[in-house]
Amino acid sequence: MQTKQPKFKFYATLLDAFTSYLKSDAIWERYWGFSENPPHTPEEFRQKQFQSLIDTINRVPFDSEAADKGTAFNEVIDCMIENRKSDKVHVERLLSDMVDGRQSIVGLRATYNNRQFDFPLSLCREFANYYKGALTQQRVEATLPTCFGNVLLYGYIDELMPLSVHDIKTTGSYYVGKFKDHWQHIVYPYCLMQNGSDVRSFEYNITDFRATYTESYTFVPERDIPTLINHCEDFIRFLNDNRGLITDKKIFAEDE
Repeated sequence: MQTKQPKFKFYATLLDAFTSYLKSDAIWERYWGFSENPPHTPEEFRQKQFQSLIDTINRVPFDSEAADKGTAFNEVIDCMIENRKSDKVHVERLLSDMVDGRQSIVGLRATYNNRQFDFPLSLCREFANYYKGALTQQRVEATLPTCFGNVLLYGYIDELMPLSVHDIKTTGSYYVGKFKDHWQHIVYPYCLMQNGSDVRSFEYNITDFRATYTESYTFVPERDIPTLINHCEDFIRFLNDNRGLITDKKIFAEDE
């Protein structure tokens, strides 16, 4: 059956950016509520979050060492799973000191975007072994109906297993439930389901490069699809209210 042309195109992390804007006050309180001399007032922080969201919508390039580290780590894991060399990250082995005339591999040095990152081999193996046989970087998309018209949802699943979806997260610091307000664990299972693949288990597999953590979620269509529709409709209202600031045509499905 032919579906109507979408009126909007959203990817999962764009919905995350909108959530961060909506939760500006709570985020400010988490990081600076205890501070006698915060770097910005709640109102100033809300404005920064607003501008960050507009920049994300408009695909303004940004430079982030933390994002590059996450990209490099993800690519290293994918290469280990697929037993291949990378065409975008230069990887070297880090060797131990000589013991009894021998050296062993203790880590991997990844160079990406002119930055070097050293990852312990034990951590890389822990992730790669966990995803043995996974399909990596699987693009998914599906149409979501809203009161404003159809939205094309899309994104890339880091690691797709037969019975579960996985997203690798790297972070400077971790607290329990850090990713519960993210949208990958709803968007990706929804897209899979709309394409005939009923995979409802989702894990964020997280490392701060000192330890590893897991957040597990189960996609429940009757609960999660209405929540997803509501969030997308709220986002569309935001887009319509701020259309004069938006230069990217793809979000309005005007790129075809």
